[in-house]
Amino acid sequence: MRPRLKKVLDALFGDFGSRPDLRRASAARAAALCGGALPASETLPDALAPWVEKVARQAWKITDEDVAALRAAGFDEDAIFEITIAAATGAGLARYQIATRAIEAATVAPAKSGGGG
Repeated sequence: MRPRLKKVLDALFGDFGSRPDLRRASAARAAALCGGALPASETLPDALAPWVEKVARQAWKITDEDVAALRAAGFDEDAIFEITIAAATGAGLARYQIATRAIEAATVAPAKSGGGG
């Protein structure tokens, strides 16, 4: 793993902020939704599942009503911000993992010639 990426993940999974448990669970769920994997022993509360999925897959569709639903479920602004950043990072990391695997596979696989000659 690249040093800068490790630094980001260490910060993401650290025990600082308002809800590190939710950050870890959100990142792991978002990564899984996007075809990647991140370790997390925490479970994502049901109230956060739709938010994390929307952030990971269709962030452009987030509305004020989505935020209001999180507030109604008891999450404050700090928690919502951290969960959102964690979910976006988890989704991005999943895409990074997929790209890395594709590059490795292309590097290992023999090049196919276009023919002709």
